[in-house]
Amino acid sequence: MRNNITLKELAKLLNVSVSTVSKALNDSPEISQKTIERVKELAALHKYRPNPVAVNLKSSKSGTIGVIIPNISNSFFAKVLSGIEAKAQQEGLQVITYISNESLPREKEIAELLTSGIVDGVLVAISEETQRKKEYDHLINLVEYNIPLVLYDRTNLDIPVDKIGVDDEKSLEEATALLLSKGVKKIGLATSIHHLGLGKLRIAGYKKALRNEDDFLIANSSRIEVLREKTEKLLLEDKVDALVCTDFESTMLSYRIAHENSIKIPQDLKIIGFLGKELATHLSPSISYIEQFPEKIGSKGMELLVKRIKGYTETGQTTEKIIQTELVHLESTVF
Repeated sequence: MRNNITLKELAKLLNVSVSTVSKALNDSPEISQKTIERVKELAALHKYRPNPVAVNLKSSKSGTIGVIIPNISNSFFAKVLSGIEAKAQQEGLQVITYISNESLPREKEIAELLTSGIVDGVLVAISEETQRKKEYDHLINLVEYNIPLVLYDRTNLDIPVDKIGVDDEKSLEEATALLLSKGVKKIGLATSIHHLGLGKLRIAGYKKALRNEDDFLIANSSRIEVLREKTEKLLLEDKVDALVCTDFESTMLSYRIAHENSIKIPQDLKIIGFLGKELATHLSPSISYIEQFPEKIGSKGMELLVKRIKGYTETGQTTEKIIQTELVHLESTVF
């Protein structure tokens, strides 16, 4: 009989959660005596030995936080990380950063590593592949190992953990409604993230503002050449008066296509996109954008995690914090 059976494997053999096995091995009053005896008997049979690092996590804190970032080349996530780091320093904590590169297998590897108890808690923005395939067992496993977990930015999944992000639907609804209020009649939407949770919410916000399905004019594809073709149709054939863009790629592509076809911004076309302030203000004409306050998301996300780690948040209750976005008007929406 192998002598390195894991807590997860014990839970599978017993058909119970990892949390139940852990509590039973520690004689938790939450677990029935019958279950405790059953768990301990199987653990003894398989010569289970607790992971010393995980035991250390329960008895003392490592002072370290794990952060999973899906894409470090995205300036938004770099700024979120900056907010996390700043708050961690205030709390006397160290941050270990892991990059999933939008890969589900890589995200699973990282989550498995973090169950060993090397961190006191984890902040995660799930990968694009995780969102597409809707596979969340590795995240649920962290919860079952009693590792505090906070989801940030990409929070549109049904897992009972603390979450922090913006109201993606409302941000696009308000941007579209603003254009309508200014007399803009033909409003299109460009997106390269239509297949992701936050992309779907942003599209829903656009549609909610327009209401009439006949008014929906959408260019959507995660393949840049296809998105270019569809966006060109919106601008050259449908001749939209304005574009709302759900992400960096669609914003910059729309801007480029307008330039290539001598479409004047804002005289012929008004654009609202998702960009960082630094880039939006340096373009000419500058692009109006939806400010998501990524540093604040990072800082407040860290704050949620620290409260959970210190036991200030009641067990069984979760918090979902919404950071209010702001529509910043620059030259592309001058009326």
